[in-house]
Amino acid sequence: MTQDMAELVVIGAGQAALTLAETLRRAGDKRSITLVGEEPHPPYQRPPLSKAYLSGKLAKERLWLKPRAWYLDNDITLLTGCRVRGIDRQAHMILRDDGRALGYDTLVLATGSRPRPFPAPLGGGLRGVHTIRSMDDIDRLAPELACARNLVVVGGGYIGLEAAAIARVQGVQVTLIEAGPRILARVACDITADMVRTLHMSHGVDLREGVGVDRLHAGSDGAVTEVHLSDGSTCPADIVIVGIGALANDALARDAGLDCLATDGGGVLVDSLCRSLDPSIHAIGDVAAFPISDRVMRLESVQNACDQARALANTLMGTGVAYAPTPWFWSDQYDMKLQIAGLNIGADTVALRPGPKPGTGSVWYFRDTRLVAIDALSDPRAYMTGKRWLEQGVSPCAEWVRNPQADLKTAI
Repeated sequence: MTQDMAELVVIGAGQAALTLAETLRRAGDKRSITLVGEEPHPPYQRPPLSKAYLSGKLAKERLWLKPRAWYLDNDITLLTGCRVRGIDRQAHMILRDDGRALGYDTLVLATGSRPRPFPAPLGGGLRGVHTIRSMDDIDRLAPELACARNLVVVGGGYIGLEAAAIARVQGVQVTLIEAGPRILARVACDITADMVRTLHMSHGVDLREGVGVDRLHAGSDGAVTEVHLSDGSTCPADIVIVGIGALANDALARDAGLDCLATDGGGVLVDSLCRSLDPSIHAIGDVAAFPISDRVMRLESVQNACDQARALANTLMGTGVAYAPTPWFWSDQYDMKLQIAGLNIGADTVALRPGPKPGTGSVWYFRDTRLVAIDALSDPRAYMTGKRWLEQGVSPCAEWVRNPQADLKTAI
């Protein structure tokens, strides 16, 4: 078996992997670095995929995080289209599908996550059924969406809602199906969900909550034509977009005997310094399950991928401190920007503050009178204020926040 060697090997070539390599080089770290990516593309931005890239407003080249020359200039080996089939922890090497092995001193898992698939026996494998995760996913979806008359979106999370918004702007009839009692049930309160629901319905989305999908029906050509729902109704569908959650790409870690989460989509268990039970192996980004807010969980966001990568760079250089982020996320839907900071886990009080225009505002979450999160809907001033307070560990009074006449600058 032919074996190459690198002091630092990163499996995965996304935002987390690139940020780790870039941070190390900026700090003057000289170790040899190899990024191993399964996709044929260099590291690229994922958030615009279901937004500007799907709508055709963003060219593919603008998604690249760095030009090809950057990797050469910074002495970083980038292997694309390269699948890893196993990790030999005892020999300190990874095994590639092409039969080659790559040795390492330090291994980082930045393998990300994948969409939870719709069950194949119920029609998940039909032509015209799509998930959204990679650039190639969008390249397959976009031309079909451009010709579609009827789109069914399965799942009322951010991915599904963003796709529904893009399709409606393009004039496609959209039916969005959420099996749970309401959209955004896992990530936002009723108030935020109500505002987002109103937005989509005002744009003509047929939004159905509390109803599941029994099966997808195909025509004679094997392409999806209809969606059969649990209430007995049906929806015409030229295409179906499935957005029902994500699963951590932790199979390599599990097969290598590393500890992984058994629930919530899995994930490689690491401590606050991004270390797994194997002192030579670390994990960052969507695949990493780490301690935060009195629990162990994964955070699926660009912000976490970048910040955790920087934290690991410090760990590898011997200057690590416990990673304790204030998470933030965003979602663009029509002309509304939803910005979220913090985690609303365990919130016992929610305060709505009206925004500068109808349909805008901010939702503030408190636990034991302490501010823990904020949702801002096209209200950037409230978002920036709330995010700063979360980072500083200070809290306003919930009643003060609710008062639209109160100046947030004097709330503390």
